[in-house]
Order: sequence, then C-alpha cells, then structure tokens
Amino acid sequence: MSQVTTASAGAGRVALVTGVSRRIGIGHTVAQRLTADGFRVATAGWSEYDRRMTWGADDATPELAGPFYEIDFEDPTATESLVSTVCEDMGSIHVLVMCHCESIDSDIHTTTVDSFDRHMAVNARATWQLIKGFSEQPDGVGGSARIVSITSDATVGNLPYGASKGAMDRIVLAAAVELAGQGVTANVINPGATDTGWMSPEIEQQVLERNLQPRIGRPSDVANLVGFLCSPEGGWVNGQLLYSDGGLTP
Repeated sequence: MSQVTTASAGAGRVALVTGVSRRIGIGHTVAQRLTADGFRVATAGWSEYDRRMTWGADDATPELAGPFYEIDFEDPTATESLVSTVCEDMGSIHVLVMCHCESIDSDIHTTTVDSFDRHMAVNARATWQLIKGFSEQPDGVGGSARIVSITSDATVGNLPYGASKGAMDRIVLAAAVELAGQGVTANVINPGATDTGWMSPEIEQQVLERNLQPRIGRPSDVANLVGFLCSPEGGWVNGQLLYSDGGLTP
C-alpha cells in the first residue's frame, strides 16, 4: 500500500488559518505545520485584540510564506471579504482552520451585554459565516475538503468565551452533516490548557497537578492533530469533538 508523505499531503492545496497574530499562538504554529505539509497557506489575525490583552501584540509580521490579512471578525462583513480575497489571491480554499477567538474573563455577574455580543460575533457568528463562505466558493471546495476549529470548555469565570465557543462547536459539527455532499469533513479540537503565553505559574501548576502527563500542552500538539485531520489519512475522522489535552479530560 502506498503511503502519503507529510510533505506531499497538501500537494499545493490552499489552506486558510484564522487567529494568526502571534508567533507563540496556536494559529501560527498550525500555519507553519500546514506549510510544511505542502499547503499554500493564507492567514488572518487581528492585532488590536492582542493589544487589549495582557500579553500584548506581536508587532512583527508573522514569518509565514503566504499572505496575511488583518481582519476584525466583529465586523459582520469581514468574513465575506476575507474568503473572496483569499480566493482571488490564491484560488479556491480546500482547508479552513479556525483558531481565532475573543476571550475576556468575566462571570455571570460581571459580563456586560457588549462583551457577550462581541464574543458571540467573533467566536460563533464569524465561524458560521466563514463556513458558509467556504462552502459557497465560486469554483467549489474540491474533493477532500477540511474544516477544523479550536474550542474550549472554560466557561466558569469566563462566561461569554465558553458560551460562544459552545455555540461554535455546534455550528462546526452541523457542517459535517450539511456539507457532506460536497466532500467536506468538519471536526472540533479541544486542546485544554495550552502554553501560548497566558498562563501564570499558579495556573501552570494546577494544570500539571490535574494532567495524566507531566507537562502542559504546546501549540505544536494542536498543530500535529490538525495536520493529521487535513491529511488523506485523517479523512475518516468526521463530525467529532476531539479532546487532545494529554489526559486533562480523561
């Protein structure tokens, strides 16, 4: 039986990865992995979000071969603009990996309506719009198309983030059924606590105490699973919410 090498898995196909604005992040690492797998990768991110967060923005242009687009998914017209621009610049998109998010800590009592609406717009609405645009490309998605999104079940003390990510999960899993006739698979990855620069030493210790393996998650762990799901060998995995967290959720 012939084997598909990692470098040839993409075979020049186009991948769009969102949430790529910091080198330490999951999105950037996923984009690097798909590039190494032979995909032509377009990326999108929103540096203004990072500037609002404690970790700050990575002002250096992401060191990736393909085009990078600054996109604010709170804008309801942003997704249509992004998909059409990528198609014009690179051709039809075969793989859509959504790593973008809005995530501001707040609980039931401290969450504001504006914050809740912004989380739902970025994490849930934009996911639906991206999937819709992906499936409606003028030249189609081609065979063996892939959708992958990154989720979280951290809702306690992070209400709008967790609630909007839960909505995102359902949208992506619905796509596995609704887009099956187009040759699309759709899966969700929950990587648990991943070291992207946000964890304090106290949080890291808590994660280590709970996990079945003696380390915290790395962006490369997520990228490895995305790479598999986007490969020919990963085509039989479909409509799944996959926990890939080292045993944090046994």
